[in-house]
Amino acid sequence: MVYLFKGPDEIVRALDYFCRIHIIVMKKNIPFVLFMIISSVVTSVAQQSSQKYNLPPEWSKKAIWYQIFVERFFNGDSLNDPTPENIQTASDFFKVPKDWSITRWTSNWYAQEDWAKKTGGSLDQTLQLRRYGGDLEGVIKKLDYLTDLGINAIYLNPINDAPSLHKYDARNYHHVDVNFGPDPRGDMKIIASENPADPATWKWTTADKLFLRLVKEAHKRNIRIIVDYSWNHTGVEFWAWKDVVKNQKKSPYKDWYNITKFDDPSTKENEFTYQGWLNINSLPEIKKVNVTSPRINGHPYEGDINAAAKKHIFDVTKRWLAPDGDTSNGIDGFRLDVADQIGMKFWRDYRTWVKSIKPDAYLVGEIWWEEYPDVLMDPTPYLSGDVFDAVMNYQVYRPAKYFFSKSDFSLNASQFKDSLEFQWSRLNKPFRYSMMNVASTHDTPRLLTCFNNPGKYKFKAKPQDDKTYKTDKPSTETYRRLFLYLIHQFTSVGAPQIWNGEEMGMWGSDDPDCRKPLWWRGMKFDIESRYDANGKPVYADTVSYDKAVFWFYKSLVHIRKENEVLNTGNIQFLESQGQAISYMRYDKENSILVLLNSGEEPFTFHFMLGTYKNLLTKKTITGGELKVAPLTGAILLKTE
Repeated sequence: MVYLFKGPDEIVRALDYFCRIHIIVMKKNIPFVLFMIISSVVTSVAQQSSQKYNLPPEWSKKAIWYQIFVERFFNGDSLNDPTPENIQTASDFFKVPKDWSITRWTSNWYAQEDWAKKTGGSLDQTLQLRRYGGDLEGVIKKLDYLTDLGINAIYLNPINDAPSLHKYDARNYHHVDVNFGPDPRGDMKIIASENPADPATWKWTTADKLFLRLVKEAHKRNIRIIVDYSWNHTGVEFWAWKDVVKNQKKSPYKDWYNITKFDDPSTKENEFTYQGWLNINSLPEIKKVNVTSPRINGHPYEGDINAAAKKHIFDVTKRWLAPDGDTSNGIDGFRLDVADQIGMKFWRDYRTWVKSIKPDAYLVGEIWWEEYPDVLMDPTPYLSGDVFDAVMNYQVYRPAKYFFSKSDFSLNASQFKDSLEFQWSRLNKPFRYSMMNVASTHDTPRLLTCFNNPGKYKFKAKPQDDKTYKTDKPSTETYRRLFLYLIHQFTSVGAPQIWNGEEMGMWGSDDPDCRKPLWWRGMKFDIESRYDANGKPVYADTVSYDKAVFWFYKSLVHIRKENEVLNTGNIQFLESQGQAISYMRYDKENSILVLLNSGEEPFTFHFMLGTYKNLLTKKTITGGELKVAPLTGAILLKTE
């Protein structure tokens, strides 16, 4: 007889059942050897299941990620545009003016709105109040665009209900932001009718339902979808936090947070103080408990979070993975913000919980700086099978930036090869292939601007920090260098990621300039002019959708998807001389050679004799060498 177990819960039940059989066996003298055979089979299946859940989901190796910042993606429904009542927070530097309105999508990014000027604040100070009206209907309307591009996995920046632009300051974890759905005011009434601490009272708002429709429509197109959450902190408008502020020591949620001092009602002063994440008062931090090792930013530590807050987070997690108990209608995983700020005990328990609900769910952590701006975190403690399936792999982008761009920190081919091999050698093989190979994100300069500046990665990467930092249209050479890097990104080990708008040819410095509204085809934008301290334009650029950049991205996406060896094949470096590097992706059936020349002189690559098809040019090459022009590359599929 063969038993097929559907998941870890069923295995646990089976083990319990066979343990009870053991008692019967002992009482009735049934041959003990028979029991041992049965129990060994169950134990073997349990171990295999455990090993399975300790590995990344198979689909993650084939993912081509597209990251969407919903508010700046596309306004699909102008009737749900934000209003002052649902973007105001108690921590705002400026109160939302009465004449506030959303900003025209195609306006000059650097021009202040009339309402913004009246606040007396600078552009940098008022940008966080700016909204363009992007919403989930906009994402749904552009799914066919994403299908045409060829992506098969979407990573959504936070869509949880929150007043801010970035939405890491949750107002409600268990609801989608009211302005991302069709009926913001109606949704606010629905939310107000619940007991947020009791999942039995939770309802589905129109925004929630629209999100589930987006998930369904994405799945129809064979597109996976994950969402971004920060379980480390909430916003000051979060329902539990507001109760703490109101009721102080009497609040049932007072232990969710690190309260250093409650208000004394007998005094005129408000003595209430608390720990905000990185001392940011607008982001009260969820209390860490059972911390048994030093807690240092940029390092893993042993610890957990408050039990009641943890239960709420687990309930929210299940809500989105299995809405109304149906995992087929749920999301495919989570991107987990500032993961080093939360203890490893929480993360191990979280993985167990997630995988018990949806075994092939994908968990990717944000593991970034150990010591900014020079030392990146070691991801290995998070990638041993008990925490995450991947991290945002900035670790392989930084050396690539220094090799492919014209940089003050240039690497030669040998150094670049050593950097990549060092990163890969730290990981067990399955995790090398599941990594989300990010290049640019909502937290970095756009690729074209990053490549157009010679400075250190992610350091003084905007004009406010470095007056010489270039934010205008990049040079022709920069485009060529970027294209060369993209060939590498889409042929390397790990899953490539596209920050929305990169495929349109957008440029921009570090946050907030990397979060401009997308340059959709057919839209006519105002001239983009940035001004100096005296109000004079520094430059004036025409901005628009770039079809050549889109075509190049689309070509690489389809090359990746049509050649399985690029997803799962081994890698072997062949040549690394000066600024020229080549490697082979291979498996039992196919091999692809990747030739990359980031130097300023032609380079002749040598390889095994044969017949090859250049997947970029569609030309056939016969022989064992190819002369590659400066700042160009080739992807050669061996055909004979």
